[in-house]
Amino acid sequence: MQYIDTTIPGNNGALARFTGYVPDNSEEIVPDRLRPTVLIIPGGGYSRTSDREAEPIALQFLPADYNAFVLRYSCAPSVYPTALVQVAAAVQMMHDHAREWNIDTNRITILGFSAGGHLAANFATTAGDDAIREQGYDPDALRPNALMLGYPVITAGEFRHDGSFRMLLGDNYLDPTLMHEVSIEEHIDEKTPPVFVWHTMTDDCVPVENTLQLIAACHAANVPIEAHLFPQGGHGLGLGTAMTGWGGTNGIEPAIQSWPTLALDWLSRTFA
Repeated sequence: MQYIDTTIPGNNGALARFTGYVPDNSEEIVPDRLRPTVLIIPGGGYSRTSDREAEPIALQFLPADYNAFVLRYSCAPSVYPTALVQVAAAVQMMHDHAREWNIDTNRITILGFSAGGHLAANFATTAGDDAIREQGYDPDALRPNALMLGYPVITAGEFRHDGSFRMLLGDNYLDPTLMHEVSIEEHIDEKTPPVFVWHTMTDDCVPVENTLQLIAACHAANVPIEAHLFPQGGHGLGLGTAMTGWGGTNGIEPAIQSWPTLALDWLSRTFA
């Protein structure tokens, strides 16, 4: 097992931390194996990156023979598009090291949670293409093959998570052009990869309408989407188990604990 731990620059000198778990190939068991790979983008309202949505999530994919990476991107006071450019740099690094890290570049998934879900979707759709291209990256060449989201921030409209967009845009918050650019549901098109998303109906932080608008936009654009709307549970649950809970029964929610299995099953079908 290789453990990757390095930094990635943004467009203004800000640094992101890029870590990863890369299983070794065996001369006895498919010595030239290329693995599907997931890049995990934690949430935190663009003010931080949550531990609950980082390494514990990565560890769910290793038993399924995935490479798993985590990007701790730059948050406020860094503003858009710093974190987006760091995602592009991380995916470019995965492509550049594909042979060394046994990455199948046709099976790269980005998995984001909450505000990290917004960042993941911003990168995977055409929403951030212009900003990525301005920094010298080719968004079409780097676009992931699948997008997975947990309780994501999607819309900058009526049901927006106001705090995330204030942190993301800083002094440019409510600028009409930028608010349109970062409203993901307005940029779903034929370039959007297949989507897996889950949310709880009772999320009292990021309204489930964010995911409902994503579903509607994908359906309208004929983008394959699998969505799971769980009947109960708050925000930021991670795995919904003691592994990502925060003391006592806080963060433990049996209703959502099936999502990693559902996600892996979906990936198997998507990449079949």
